[in-house]
Amino acid sequence: MADCLQSKLFAALCHRKLKSGLKKRYQSMFEGFAKAGRPTLLNQIYTELYITEGGTGEVNREHEVRQIETASRSPDRPETTIRQEDIFKLSPGRDQPIRTVMTKGVAGIGKTVLTKKFTLDWAEDKAHQNIQFIFPFTFGELNVLKEKKFSLVDLVHHFFTETKEICSFEHFQVLFIFDGLDESRLPLDFHNKEILTDVTESTSVDVLLTNLIRGKLLPSALLWITTRPAAANQIPPECVGMVTEVRGFTDPQKEQYFRKRFRDEKQASRIISHMKTSRSLHIMCHIPVFCWITATVLEDVLETREGGELPNTLTEMFIHFLVVQTKVKKVKYDGGSETDPHWSPESRKMIESLGKLAFDQLQKGNLIFYESDLTECGIDIRAASVYSGVFTQIFREERGLYQDKVFCFVHLSVQEFLAALHVHQTFINHGVNLIGTQKNMYLTSRLFNKPNLTSLHQSAVDKALESPNGHLDLFLCYLLGLSVETNQTLLRGLLTKTGSSSQTNLETVQYIKEKINKNLSAEKSINLFHCLNELNDRSLVQVIKQSLSSGSLSTDKRSPAQWSALVFILLSSGRLDVFDLKKYFASEEALFRLLPVVKASNKVLLMNCNLSKTSCKGLASVLRSQSSNMREMDLSNNNLQDSGVELLSSGLKSPHCKLETLRLRSCNLSGRTCEVLSSVLSSKFCCLKEVDLQNNDLQDSGGMLPSGSDCTLEIFREPAGVRWLKPGLRKYSCQLTIDTNTVNRKLQLSEDNRKVTHVEELQLYPDDLERVDYWFQLLCSDGLTGRCYWEVEWRGTITGEYPSPPPSLTE
Repeated sequence: MADCLQSKLFAALCHRKLKSGLKKRYQSMFEGFAKAGRPTLLNQIYTELYITEGGTGEVNREHEVRQIETASRSPDRPETTIRQEDIFKLSPGRDQPIRTVMTKGVAGIGKTVLTKKFTLDWAEDKAHQNIQFIFPFTFGELNVLKEKKFSLVDLVHHFFTETKEICSFEHFQVLFIFDGLDESRLPLDFHNKEILTDVTESTSVDVLLTNLIRGKLLPSALLWITTRPAAANQIPPECVGMVTEVRGFTDPQKEQYFRKRFRDEKQASRIISHMKTSRSLHIMCHIPVFCWITATVLEDVLETREGGELPNTLTEMFIHFLVVQTKVKKVKYDGGSETDPHWSPESRKMIESLGKLAFDQLQKGNLIFYESDLTECGIDIRAASVYSGVFTQIFREERGLYQDKVFCFVHLSVQEFLAALHVHQTFINHGVNLIGTQKNMYLTSRLFNKPNLTSLHQSAVDKALESPNGHLDLFLCYLLGLSVETNQTLLRGLLTKTGSSSQTNLETVQYIKEKINKNLSAEKSINLFHCLNELNDRSLVQVIKQSLSSGSLSTDKRSPAQWSALVFILLSSGRLDVFDLKKYFASEEALFRLLPVVKASNKVLLMNCNLSKTSCKGLASVLRSQSSNMREMDLSNNNLQDSGVELLSSGLKSPHCKLETLRLRSCNLSGRTCEVLSSVLSSKFCCLKEVDLQNNDLQDSGGMLPSGSDCTLEIFREPAGVRWLKPGLRKYSCQLTIDTNTVNRKLQLSEDNRKVTHVEELQLYPDDLERVDYWFQLLCSDGLTGRCYWEVEWRGTITGEYPSPPPSLTE
């Protein structure tokens, strides 16, 4: 009893000391540079983030800024939202919290700040008091321990010395936070069969983590892992109980941020108004870090250029930001004034080195860097320490307890800008093309007396178009934007020669328009339009806007480039609640040209548009897309036929399909369509709540579809009551859906979950409280009410092989 009391006393003492330590660590943070050198209280600047529950572990290979752009077009953000304080609370129908939560989000979206706020609320006794210990780790810290061995207890003690009196955490509710899976350099091998169950047994950090995540080690612990979307698949889906996604700021949250940031109401309103007028800035401000960058730049511009024009393009914004940070360094460290020239030799050298680091690491796909990476780029580690305190939102130094220094750019877009600046500088100053196939351009320089920027731009455009995932899209925008004359003026002093040429930019614009006219994918065309915006050319868009306003659009006269311009205009318009094809062209060609707009829309109206079964193939691809927003689609009065619905069904069965209402009136359909839709409706991924099949020749096959007693689905076949007048029993039949969480491990399911086979080897189903352990049984998720029946086909022995069921089941 004495030992027990002493253990509880130690635990209570460690609990208080850990809270005190974490409170000091997280109660304040640097948000950009602080002129007085003081950090800001986290509780003062924290703005609620938009977090959604649900999602898959699949990799989204789009450029992260394009993912943000897609999210900004979501019409009504219909996903299930979740507050940060509720992430580990009990869910309905569960008697214990989800063990492992993965939170996805693009770089700079607020994942780290979210975990810090969660931890601070716990340390300040404001929330999560059912958790006794929270241990926040970063993968940057853990990477340094890659070659060392620890037990789980030793690893905790290594980072959190406040808990050294505790020898085991098995009797406490513990939460481990692992922030930044995308930065991991540990070989997380979940196929490794090495099992670890003892929290005091030493092993490599990667084996320790895989066993902790799999639930073999300390299964009572809660885990929270944050990651960028591209790295989410490093953790097997069966090891993750819930996926959440940080979407950054909604439009109201953006305004809330700027009003918190600027106490002057007039100034805040002007900045918010400017952000809304520039589509590219408005999209990027979904990212909290970019909100800070925008606020920093616009505050400086308003102070130094009274009544002047505010930056409109991303390139302009980042150049101003670089100027502001260099100015701060001049005042804070060199004793100069804000009016002094800011491009000192020391600043130029550091920016060149940071640019080289950004470009080299962008090519390798790295977001975090160590001392060796800096040394390779000629950056002195002591100078870097000074600059990481000045260029606070450009290049940041991270240090955990007992670890080497880790450096990073605060956001991928910052790294891409500096990489583009490095490529531009290298070409202008030395005549070397770092991204072309022919690196040395001295011959070109001699012939033209200055570097020929057109060749650099064209090779960059070609390289970006070759990228399968668009990872050079934003880099290309910045590189082209750097050649604009106004931006060159801002960079004067940083570049030894001018790189601006109106003729060069005209040639680049023409080259981009030729590429757009070659039937590129919608994503690549859209990025090229963003590039044209950075070059201040909007001629293609203006032509289509004029045609739209005059109502003179015609399918016969539109080039591929003009179709792309129309897509760009419609997608740039913001929220797409309803898309009506007849407003543009009621034709199959128009539908295929405008599929990106269909994908972004909530309600799609395609009635009487002369569509055939061919259209269904394109629409199925939209429904299968991870970024599709479609909830309602009306295809009535088109000659789709049964074969068209069959093509459409592949999209309707997709796990990404969100369609709830499908109207197929007068589409020349027969009973075959009922068979197809019956299969769709029995799919576990089907979201359909309403299907309209009126005015089709379904005959008796309409009875194959679920009856109207199913409260989640309403099917309109014929006028009310006609179905029940038909002869035969088939009208009472219904489909059942297997609840896969209940299947006994000796029952094997077919791919479509319609066939069940008894096998001897145990199946690798995830643990679930509802799974049947002893009887070879399963349950169905449907509720049978009203008049209905179902049939089952059975092969093999029925009695004698299995244990007799309990009396309660036979009565």
